[in-house]
Amino acid sequence: QVQLVESGGGLVQPGGSLRLSCQASGSTFRYNTMAWFRQGPGEERQFVATWRRNGGGTYYADSVKGRFAISGDNAKNTVYLQMNNLKPEDSAVYYCAAAVNRIISSAVGNQRMYTSWGQGTQVTVSS
Repeated sequence: QVQLVESGGGLVQPGGSLRLSCQASGSTFRYNTMAWFRQGPGEERQFVATWRRNGGGTYYADSVKGRFAISGDNAKNTVYLQMNNLKPEDSAVYYCAAAVNRIISSAVGNQRMYTSWGQGTQVTVSS
């Protein structure tokens, strides 16, 4: 089992930036794919971005392409989400997720593919 802890959320003005971190612990050698999802008030949780631990590309939701960047540090067992040019509609609780298997590109946004989840970190974009 992999334990995930997110950090880096907070309040930021529109147009600002934040970097979220997700620290993995436990059986970290077992996970292959990590992702960020988010859930706004009254909304369903939605896919944001995916990073594959052993290479193979990154994937983004259309709503964040060109503004967000996901990356990982295998030595630190940490995945990051750099968020630039933030908009009020980006306000949500951001969750980190991990999957043991390598997920095909068409399925990276499927929450059921991920077996470990963090507790979430709040991001609020407001003036």
